[in-house]
Amino acid sequence: QVQLVESGGGLVQAGGSLRLSCAASGIRFSIYAMAWYRQAPGKQRELVALISSGSSTNYADSVKGRFTISRDNAKNTVYLQMNSLNPEDTAVYYCNARVVLSTTMNYWGQGTQVTVSS
Repeated sequence: QVQLVESGGGLVQAGGSLRLSCAASGIRFSIYAMAWYRQAPGKQRELVALISSGSSTNYADSVKGRFTISRDNAKNTVYLQMNSLNPEDTAVYYCNARVVLSTTMNYWGQGTQVTVSS
């Protein structure tokens, strides 16, 4: 079966950094676009960062210059380096794997809590 296993979340002070990891199994990792989403209480889930199968990247305006998404196809892992964190970054962060334009090849991780204290 397909599994996306996340790690690296936790509690950090404003201005600090965290590095999230998402290890995928059960998929041909190299053909998937990988993304990080987040959802804060009372808000819609939003796309934070995406890296395509060709390693092009896109970021939400709110995180540009602070967050970096990367992938290691040899390890079937996607990362999100988060720097200069602020309390508005507090949310549950989700890893997503999908083949574009596919309704079936689309998978989610369990989510990991990131809390940034002021």
